[in-house]
Amino acid sequence: MKFGLGVPTGTEGLMYPVPYADPEQAVQIAVEAERLGFDSVWGNDHVTTQRYVRAEFDAPPRFYDPYLYLSFVAARTTRLRLATAITVMAFRHPVVAAKQAATLDQLSGGRFVLGVGIGAYREETDAMWPGATLHRGRQADEFLASLETLLRDRRASFHGEFLQFEDVESYPKPVQTPLPILSGGNAVGSKRRAARYGTGWLPAVLSPAEVAAGLADIRREAEAIGRELPPDFDVAPQLSVAMGDSQADAMARFETTQLHQHMRSLAGSTLKGQQGGFAARNLVGSTAQIQDQVHAYAEAGVTTLSALLFACNTVAETLDQMARFAEEVIAPVNAGTPDALAPLGAGPGTTPPGTTPTAGAAL
Repeated sequence: MKFGLGVPTGTEGLMYPVPYADPEQAVQIAVEAERLGFDSVWGNDHVTTQRYVRAEFDAPPRFYDPYLYLSFVAARTTRLRLATAITVMAFRHPVVAAKQAATLDQLSGGRFVLGVGIGAYREETDAMWPGATLHRGRQADEFLASLETLLRDRRASFHGEFLQFEDVESYPKPVQTPLPILSGGNAVGSKRRAARYGTGWLPAVLSPAEVAAGLADIRREAEAIGRELPPDFDVAPQLSVAMGDSQADAMARFETTQLHQHMRSLAGSTLKGQQGGFAARNLVGSTAQIQDQVHAYAEAGVTTLSALLFACNTVAETLDQMARFAEEVIAPVNAGTPDALAPLGAGPGTTPPGTTPTAGAAL
């Protein structure tokens, strides 16, 4: 199992209060993540303040560009994987996105992971495409198909409904071949794009059973189109973390945070149709309960717990919770036997579906 941390590129007013992290603190969180043993950091992508955030806070939130932020973090770290969760595909032309992704992968020595999605807030897309009738799902399909040729071919052309370019020679290519691309989201289209184009799937706030069902859907879709998923196909849900003396104590703490409010705001978009409470589809509870939850996700086929968000309202609290999680969850899991976190059906000496022969997929 790999562990990733959600970093504050676009979290003020959403997952955390305004203000939350200035630039130095945002970078400090990532550097500390590497020191504590996290495997990756994941930055989100926002371009303008959402309407409900404007109504809640007098001051505007600070949204940092994830690519510039991750480039800066690359220079301050040595092994940390640098990822987006997510890059919103409507925010960048694929020619620009290919250049940004390849440059970051080159500068970091092959540590970039591209998580992509359609975004949770339609109002941001409307700000980027004023007056246009943009179907975000079809645009996302075109984005990934065109990105594939830009990252692979010497000369790339594409002519679609929303995206067009001709004879583009985009160099250098990424260090990694292929560049890891994870399709973000819980919807049918997100899973279909993971099956068709991705090296992984990046859902949000799903229970282990829901992850297992979604992974089965992806495998069926890939089989239907004749695509063999990569052996290290990365199943990387994004979850929240609330640690306490018990699940009730942890949930009470969770409900006092801005992160809990953010989860409620996604009920009509990313988390639409989910049943049951937050505790069933996040890491909420005592240390022992959270360790059990991590095992349950591994049994469901999860290889990375990506972009973990701690239920806190200050940077100081976040750093404290990161340290506790690293000591009480990451270290014991990493010290476990090779089969301790094997997905269901994988016995000793076997390679679980969706993982590499090592203890979890590379990320």
